[in-house]
Amino acid sequence: MKENTNEKSDNLAAIGIGAMIVFIALILVAAVAAAVIIQTAEKLQQNAQTTGSETTDMLSSKIIVMSVIVSESGTDPSLYITFELAPGSADIAPINVDWSIICPEGAAFGNFNAASAVGTDASVANGNGLLVAHTTYTMEIVTGTGAGNLRECGPAADADHTLLIQSKAGGFTFETLNYGSDISTGSVVV
Repeated sequence: MKENTNEKSDNLAAIGIGAMIVFIALILVAAVAAAVIIQTAEKLQQNAQTTGSETTDMLSSKIIVMSVIVSESGTDPSLYITFELAPGSADIAPINVDWSIICPEGAAFGNFNAASAVGTDASVANGNGLLVAHTTYTMEIVTGTGAGNLRECGPAADADHTLLIQSKAGGFTFETLNYGSDISTGSVVV
């Protein structure tokens, strides 16, 4: 008898293997894309957290100037500053808060170590040593040549000087001292 051999080609298995290779390649591409997305999201979260922390530090140590008044006139002009810490501020040592007054003649600078709570005579440095939120403080900046004095940047008629207050924690306050033609005692400049 004659043996009947009929060979048929079977292409279905080759198509299945090709589909499996494409499927595995898609899974690998998706895994790489997911890793990139996760890494990017993590980096963005870290940047946002860092920025938030820096902003909190800056705002939580900010000084709010309520008023600046000329407290003496004539040969020894001085400024009387009333201020508070920004709401939610952490306690700050007054020596860690610096002020500068910038004028056309130069600059004067010092720190808030001579500040006292309103209604008291003792400086904060002699008490608990810290400026605290929800308390109003005052400080006088006087003329002279020592640290914490106005030197050449004292009150001057029809002048504008710049008051900068910087906390070492990062808080920054900027005020313009607007002196009018009258710089007598009691003149409000902020």
